[in-house]
Amino acid sequence: MDMGIAGRWALVGGASKGLGYGCAAALAQEGVNVVMVSRGREALEASAIKIRALRADSMPANSQNSLKNSPEILTVAADITTASGREAIFSLRQDFDIVVTNAGGPPAGDFRAWDRDTWLAALDANMLTPIELIKATVDGMAARGFGRIVNITSSAVKAPIDILGLSNGARSGLTGFVAGIARSSLAAKGVTINNLLPGIFDTDRLASNFATQAAKAGKPVEDIKAARIAALPGKRLGNAEEFGKTCAFLCSQHAGYINGQNILIDGGSYPGTF
Repeated sequence: MDMGIAGRWALVGGASKGLGYGCAAALAQEGVNVVMVSRGREALEASAIKIRALRADSMPANSQNSLKNSPEILTVAADITTASGREAIFSLRQDFDIVVTNAGGPPAGDFRAWDRDTWLAALDANMLTPIELIKATVDGMAARGFGRIVNITSSAVKAPIDILGLSNGARSGLTGFVAGIARSSLAAKGVTINNLLPGIFDTDRLASNFATQAAKAGKPVEDIKAARIAALPGKRLGNAEEFGKTCAFLCSQHAGYINGQNILIDGGSYPGTF
């Protein structure tokens, strides 16, 4: 399926690895020009090289569509959760047709241990930063008659986890904001705003969580991982590639009637009907 977004410009946060990388790679394979943002320059540049190679490998040998076959892959090594980081992004390029917001989740723990500064840091990263990115780009999208914003949040928005209170609170705040703004006059101007809620995906963050759990339990990491996988309906972890493909579809011309939604991607783990 041709997604109809070749030649568009996308901004993808947390793009050096994990789910952000999956989204950047999938968009690039659709011929989208991508500005990849992440804090670590070395990992970011390595990921950009991989995406350029993936795109080159997927090009038809005799294709005539230069837009689709030659997307630009640019990088900005910056902390997207800071004003200076966002300034670095928008000094490179002002206008984007697609924005994928993504920042690392706050630490787990007991809410009794979190002070005001801890809460503000979580809100800055997982609620206020996406809102700032939306505010900076959405009017340009509306003026051009096309825009796609996808916020990577968490399955914990749908099924909160007690030790992830910082994430539950900040991401739920973003969800409420999006529910309102997505249904504003922007919708009539070709702009959609949706949230992707990942469940258990095979990422570095998950591997780190497994290592922490293994250390606390005094068990091998392999045992912790195997037990978690056994509890999943599909008996496997999700992968960044399939997550990215879902994101690319939401950003496509074909998804213009999907708006203001929270799309859970968890392999069927959520036990509820709705």
